[in-house]
Amino acid sequence: MADKASKRTDVPFATRIDPSKGELSPEQLHFIRQVELEQWKKKTQKLRTRNVLTGFAIGALVLGIYGYTFYSVSQERIMDEMDEEAKRARAPKTGAN
Repeated sequence: MADKASKRTDVPFATRIDPSKGELSPEQLHFIRQVELEQWKKKTQKLRTRNVLTGFAIGALVLGIYGYTFYSVSQERIMDEMDEEAKRARAPKTGAN
């Protein structure tokens, strides 16, 4: 059965057409433009999805860094307050002895 399929040579095959080399009819040019447009639309939808996901990831990273910065600054303020209290505790007390 495979031998019969391989011996068939009367079946026309699709040939590649280079639009810049050959003379094409307006219908062929129109069809080529339609196919290219559909391929472009499919690619842009995938790219748009990837771009949106990348944008959200970058935005989340920026907000995370921003939040961590505020958190660490507030921690520094607490540490400063603790240092001031420790200085007050170590300072000599003035009084009548």
